[in-house]
Amino acid sequence: MRLFLALSLIALLAACASSSGGGAAQPGFHRVAAGETLTSIARRYDQSVADLVRWNKLSSANQIDKGQLLRVVPPGGTAKTASTASSSRGAATAKSVPRGAPVRGISLIWPAEGKLTRGYNGSSSNGLVIGNTAGTPVVAAAAGTVAYASNGLRGYGNLVILRHGATFITIYAHNRKLLVKQGQAVKQGQKIAEMGNSDASANQLYFELRRDGKPVDPTGVLPAR
Repeated sequence: MRLFLALSLIALLAACASSSGGGAAQPGFHRVAAGETLTSIARRYDQSVADLVRWNKLSSANQIDKGQLLRVVPPGGTAKTASTASSSRGAATAKSVPRGAPVRGISLIWPAEGKLTRGYNGSSSNGLVIGNTAGTPVVAAAAGTVAYASNGLRGYGNLVILRHGATFITIYAHNRKLLVKQGQAVKQGQKIAEMGNSDASANQLYFELRRDGKPVDPTGVLPAR
């Protein structure tokens, strides 16, 4: 039964794996996720659209497809991670995150300390990306049961999925190390993983909240900082 539940959750996530940033890309490159545009990618890496067009020999700024690998640094240049680029533009921290619509039925705490390098928008990003140093504690945002703890889903790296009753699940991706096992009960605030960069271009936590299988904005229930 537990295996069936985990496989069902994996199938659910696979349909929108691109929301966590897609598959792993080597330093200096970015794999295009669903809903991304060249403009949003250029902004993410603090580059110009014209440079991305030139470096990737594109015929126009509209010529990109989901899954395509794009160069985001000059040939021979040093990779600038998305989190670094965001920081250089004065990226918002969790303290200044706009509040989403209220979510009833669950109470969450922040799953990790760090800077919010990407927020929820319901299209190209179904969750939050929190950047910090490797090894930063990742904790359970709410009490629940570990439905999945492994690295079998491409694009999510070392992944933990917690089930909170029959309605909600939370997702914790790109970890360096997993500290829980499938079927284990966890308390709110319990350390479940260490932040890392598995299947990601920088050390970060990708965090999702789902209600009845559908992503919802976690900021609607996370406490203000």
